[in-house]
Amino acid sequence: MSRDLVLLHGWGLSSSVWKPLAAALSGTFTLHTPNLPGHGTAAPARPSLNEWADALLSRIPEDAVLVGWSLGAQLALHLARQNPERVARLVLIGASPRFVQADDWPAALPGATLSAFRQDFDTTPDATQRRFVALQSFGDSARKAVAATLTDSLTSADEHHKAALADGLRLLAEADLRALIPDVRQPVRLLHGSEDKLMPVAAAEWLADTLPDARLTVFGQCGHAPFLSRPEECATLIEGFVLD
Repeated sequence: MSRDLVLLHGWGLSSSVWKPLAAALSGTFTLHTPNLPGHGTAAPARPSLNEWADALLSRIPEDAVLVGWSLGAQLALHLARQNPERVARLVLIGASPRFVQADDWPAALPGATLSAFRQDFDTTPDATQRRFVALQSFGDSARKAVAATLTDSLTSADEHHKAALADGLRLLAEADLRALIPDVRQPVRLLHGSEDKLMPVAAAEWLADTLPDARLTVFGQCGHAPFLSRPEECATLIEGFVLD
C-alpha cells in the first residue's frame, strides 16, 4: 500500500523546489506538495504558526509522513505535536526549533542579522531573496546547481505575495518550538548539511538529543538544502526510514 508523503518547503520558495527529490523517490509513495500559505498559488493565512499549520492541515492525509525543510520543518514539528493522528513520522531537513539566537540558544542567526534582512526585504525584496538563496547554497559542493534550482523555485515578491512573504519572515523571527520538542512522540529522521549557515548543525544535534525518538545524518560539504545537492542519498534515507 502506498504511503503518503507530504513535503513542506521553506520560506520564499514554492513546491517546485521538491522536483529533484520527488524524481529520486521510488513509486512506493503518494507525494503531496502543498505550497505554504501565501507562497506559489496558495492563499495567505494570518501571520502565526498556528494559522499557517491550520491552513496546511486539510492537505495532510491521516497517518502521513511529513517531510519538512527549514520553515517547513518548523511547521511539521508543530503539526506533529498538535495533530498526532495525522502524522505518523517526520523527516526534518535543515531544521531548527528556533531560527534566531537567544542568550540560551547560540545555534542560530543573530537577531540583528534577521532584523536587517526583514528591513531589506521591505525595500528591495528581489535582491533580498537572491541573498537568501546565496546563504542557503553557501558551502555546498554543488553550490551553483543548488542556487540555480532555488532561484527557479522562488515565489515572486510581487504585489500578490510580498505581504505573505514578510509574514513568513516574521514567523522565522518569532517562532521558538523548544518547549514542545520533548512532546513530539513520532519517530523522526533528521537530515542536515555540515556547512548550513542558516540552521547550524548544533541545532539539529540538539533536536536529535531532545526528541524522544530521533536519528541525525549530517552530509559533509553540504549547505542548507541537502535534498537538492544529494537527492539520491536523501531519497534512500527517507525510503529506509519510512518503510522500516
